[in-house]
Amino acid sequence: MTGQANRVPTREGVLRAATKIAEILPPTPLLPLDVEGVTIWCKAEMLQPIGSFKIRGAWHRLSDLTAEQRARGVVGVSSGNHAQGVAWGASKLGIKATIVMPSNAPQTKLDATRALGADVVLYDRATESRDGIAAALVEKSGATLVHPFGDAWVIEGQGSAGIEIADQLKARGLSGPDRIIACCGGGGLASGLSLACPDAEIMIVEPEGWDDIIRSLDAGKILSVDDLTFPTSCDALQTPKTFPVNFEILRQRVSKGVVVDTTEVAAAMRLVFEKLHLVVEPGGAVALAAILAGKIEPKGVTAVTLSGGNVDAALFTQMISTRRSPKSITKGQ
Repeated sequence: MTGQANRVPTREGVLRAATKIAEILPPTPLLPLDVEGVTIWCKAEMLQPIGSFKIRGAWHRLSDLTAEQRARGVVGVSSGNHAQGVAWGASKLGIKATIVMPSNAPQTKLDATRALGADVVLYDRATESRDGIAAALVEKSGATLVHPFGDAWVIEGQGSAGIEIADQLKARGLSGPDRIIACCGGGGLASGLSLACPDAEIMIVEPEGWDDIIRSLDAGKILSVDDLTFPTSCDALQTPKTFPVNFEILRQRVSKGVVVDTTEVAAAMRLVFEKLHLVVEPGGAVALAAILAGKIEPKGVTAVTLSGGNVDAALFTQMISTRRSPKSITKGQ
């Protein structure tokens, strides 16, 4: 359970991660939301202690490190949510954590990562490679790299959300999920959910300009983002390209991928605020945005990830003030 570089994530690993996570964290709520008379089930991951599902994969990875590995510390790369997950887990386990973060990351995420005790190394998203910087730090210190999506343990940890979804539906007398619609950046969450719920149809949603996984699946090979300077409010989903470990799972399981724009994301954020009374960040709202925009239809028992809520107040206010005419939607009963 230590540092096997070529380790492949498995459903058994997801189940073990779910057990570990259940020992330290309560399940996040699975909330019903009616869209034109059809109930969808929203997994409220913004209610994690760090405001994001990323705590799952980070905890599974860090808690499996040996005593020797813990003593050498860990290095992560992140725009902010995985950063906080690693910092939170490291603080609980007494591990030194260094996180490589973009200089234009939301201030709230930078501040929260530092407040949890991690050292932050800034880089320029457009001109520097975060993976290259992290690799140099690992080589120098002997630390363990905890990648936000290209890591078997992290994928398994994220999949624990799927185990919770299935258990929560069962507790309500429902089977499924039949369809899972996941926010997608590097593909760690979608990969984990694919393993957790092997009978569910998996669909992914990426923000405009950052749809590299959708294009990769269409092309049958891994492609990079075309323009690393393309503006987006979905900072949590700004990943340059996916990794082979994610791609191999997603190319077998993803049935559809769609892209949403800023206005569609804003509509989803506003709806979550008005009907579920929760704050979701732009990147955490893209899955719901795809349903509201009519780009993906609910089918059977449909689960949607609300994957995080770490957003600066000014941006949140700006986004929910962006008006449009959404479908008639009410909070589920």
